[in-house]
Amino acid sequence: MSRLVRCGLVQCRVPLQADQAAPRQIKKKMIEKQVSFVEKAGRSGVQILCLQELFWGPYFCAEQSTKWYDLAEPIPGPTVKLMARYARKYKMVIVVPLHETPLPGVYYNTAAVLDDRGKLLGLYRKTHLPHCLPGFWEKFYFKPGNTGYKVFETRYAKIGVYLCYDRHFPEGARALGLNGAEIVFNPSATVAGLAEHLWKLEQPAHAVANQYFVGCVNRVGIERPWKIGNFFGTSYFADTRGKVISTASRDKDELLTADLDLDQILETRKTWQFFRDRRPETYTELTEMLP
Repeated sequence: MSRLVRCGLVQCRVPLQADQAAPRQIKKKMIEKQVSFVEKAGRSGVQILCLQELFWGPYFCAEQSTKWYDLAEPIPGPTVKLMARYARKYKMVIVVPLHETPLPGVYYNTAAVLDDRGKLLGLYRKTHLPHCLPGFWEKFYFKPGNTGYKVFETRYAKIGVYLCYDRHFPEGARALGLNGAEIVFNPSATVAGLAEHLWKLEQPAHAVANQYFVGCVNRVGIERPWKIGNFFGTSYFADTRGKVISTASRDKDELLTADLDLDQILETRKTWQFFRDRRPETYTELTEMLP
């Protein structure tokens, strides 16, 4: 019997722009909007749901302003507790990416993972932080993550999380595979142009190299007053052979779903023995080479 798991991704545009409203107003409206998609996912039988990077607001890293610090919450905090209620209600695992503050003045770009009973399984803190290109100033806001490449064992599947810019680094993607991930989610904030080709390329490549499923989430629309580009949506799922099996639109708020057959993982690994044929004893220089 196939191990089918129904998974969902939510891509959304902000309902209020940063030149229209204060950060806390935007946060409140965006949470309300996302909750409607969480409920839609629950009613659709989604078993594992992933929201977009920094889901409760705009991609505020487009500027460097301390006013956005005020959006951060501890984990568990009000928003994670709210999402835990929906996880329990629908028996749904939820990946909740947000702005975390574990201590006053300390911030991380984090994803909280809730199980189908609403229990907090743990956190993934973004490892690789961009501070490049106009409008991606994450090192102003966040410390680099310190959680390692965790895999969370849920009722439905073993899942990993890799956050946005992380996807440019194959080492962590491989670590998630070696740690047993069956599905890796990548919540992102990616604009059209230079990164769009890589969006279509890198994550299916991770799926091929590590023979797991990937679920890739991007936000939607232009966020004012910044001019860093258009968040082009096109969230998608790819299978263990790198084939994109379900794709969302470029410009619409959307819940994208796909039924993933986890038995495909073993089937693929019987064909391509990448994990058997690895030679880790030859790779030590990767961590010794400088810079």
